[in-house]
Amino acid sequence: MKLIMRSEFDNIRLNDDHGLEADSNGDKQIVKIYCGDTLIAKRVKHKKSIRYFGVSDYQKYLSEESSY
Repeated sequence: MKLIMRSEFDNIRLNDDHGLEADSNGDKQIVKIYCGDTLIAKRVKHKKSIRYFGVSDYQKYLSEESSY
């Protein structure tokens, strides 16, 4: 997985074809986005730091319409 921009993560997150899974453990929160059974992106929030990750070919999961 590699770092991606927040707008790209939001684009993937807002797609109705993708499923979400959230997990929290103390100060760390993780949101994972799946397409079927394949993990395609995740957000890691640790204290005040937020990082967005996507698989190497995450661009193919982006929706066509751009809201930004």
